[in-house]
Amino acid sequence: MKTKHYDFWPKLTKTLTVPETSIYDNLKVSAARYPEHEAIYYYGAALTYRELLAEVDDLAGYLQQYLEVTKGEKILLFLQNSPQFIIGYYAILRAGAVVVPINPMLKTNELEFYIKDGSIRNALIGQEFLEVVEPLVESTSLEHLIVAAYSDYKGNELEDYLPPEVSAARASLTGDHLHIWAEALKRKAEPQEQSVAADDLAVLPYTSGTTGLPKGCMHTNRTVQANTIGAYHWARATSDSSTLATLPLFHVTGMIHSMLMPIFSGNKIVLMTRWNREAARQLIRDQQCTHWVAISTMLVDFLANPAVEAEDLRSLYAISGGGASFPKALGEKLYNLTELEFVEGYGLSETIAQTHFNPPERPKLQCLGIPSFNVDSRIIDPATNEEVPTGEIGEIIVNGPQVMLGYYNREDENESAFIDIDGKSFFRTGDIGRCDEEGYFFIVDRLKRMINASGFNVWPTEVESALYDHPAVQQACVVGVPDPRKGENIKAFVILNDGYEGEVTEEEIVAWSKERMAAYKYPRLVEFRKEFPTTNSGKILWRKLQEQEREKVQGS
Repeated sequence: MKTKHYDFWPKLTKTLTVPETSIYDNLKVSAARYPEHEAIYYYGAALTYRELLAEVDDLAGYLQQYLEVTKGEKILLFLQNSPQFIIGYYAILRAGAVVVPINPMLKTNELEFYIKDGSIRNALIGQEFLEVVEPLVESTSLEHLIVAAYSDYKGNELEDYLPPEVSAARASLTGDHLHIWAEALKRKAEPQEQSVAADDLAVLPYTSGTTGLPKGCMHTNRTVQANTIGAYHWARATSDSSTLATLPLFHVTGMIHSMLMPIFSGNKIVLMTRWNREAARQLIRDQQCTHWVAISTMLVDFLANPAVEAEDLRSLYAISGGGASFPKALGEKLYNLTELEFVEGYGLSETIAQTHFNPPERPKLQCLGIPSFNVDSRIIDPATNEEVPTGEIGEIIVNGPQVMLGYYNREDENESAFIDIDGKSFFRTGDIGRCDEEGYFFIVDRLKRMINASGFNVWPTEVESALYDHPAVQQACVVGVPDPRKGENIKAFVILNDGYEGEVTEEEIVAWSKERMAAYKYPRLVEFRKEFPTTNSGKILWRKLQEQEREKVQGS
């Protein structure tokens, strides 16, 4: 293990003992310490830590007594950012069950896979997703839906910037399988004691992999606590900090930095259901936010708001994130406004967010940072598995307390996902990078074909498979193309079936895709081709198509 990066380590210990307690215990302790302190601020309304814990326990009791949830059972969390997401997350853990947080942009046919993969019986959902989820009650193991209306928790501020889902009144529901969130809490069901250990499975976030099918990353209380506590110390949060939560909480970065870390520290979460740059500006100013973890595309949009002034951002003392490289010019603009440097980090669903952080006092732009607490990260030649010299390019591998146990139901892929070196098990990230002479890591390319669009991972094979359902599509090849705002955009090259030339347009393929795929996933660009470049064996040379697109951008 190289230790050159210790020369730039913050004034903190280089190791961190992970608690033996559960994630739920963090909330319980904060509620005992700061019962009347605001835990969540939501468009003008607030929940104290005492109130948050009470609602978590009430919902956990309902899950156990009325839905017969058992220890280790997997429960779907299909909500947008809202107080109910946070309450539901901790209630599932209090009941001894496993949180399965799923992207709320998914369509019915996409969601079906997750239900079947986890044999899921129960789900907590936003009422706006009833049409998406309810058909699966008939066709899968799904039995019960606890349905939330975000308007139950909102206040009377930022009315001009409220997403329609937040403004919508609570819907009336009928059906034995439907349970109204507010009514479930009114039952005041006493939660049963549940023995939960540090190594019990707690969260199952999904990622895409080499097969194109989503894979559940098995995380225990211990692996999640490692990054929760690590984020707390690195961010130097206090009980009087105020965290602006704009990242989706189902995603591991938002989950750790915008929910679990603030609750561990007892600070206030200023919660946004949907991104809106003007709402964010006003919330930072009026709620005196101190911490903000964002993806680069949010900051790009935020800094383009002509209303933003330095005075609005005086309370901030930590702005960090990742997802895509942050442009140097915008880093300078941010510094001129705030005298803060954007602190980038690196991590994956498999590592429940960060394995690398930039030191707050000495960050480098467009850099992953240095290995976090107790992390051993190396660069190896993916062909020989030998560590490469400083500055040379290879695959990034990581060993640390936050690394998942493995992929759920994917024993064959678990074998190839890890490698043993020097008696340690390392996770193979599939990302190509280098490490400089000071121990900072940089990403160069992806060993996998993953597209990173606005911080969302998109697997081309999955998009291609969906495109083949269109009757006009004979062949499809999907690649990531450079985009100044998103980092990467999704482009599909399509060869049409005979008889469709002139009958279908590229715009129609985009519109068709939009109806059948999540908003972050469908191709924004389509180009018809007569043929694709291929190998001698007939495999499509997707990388060549991608290189052609990048050359176009560089030449423009």
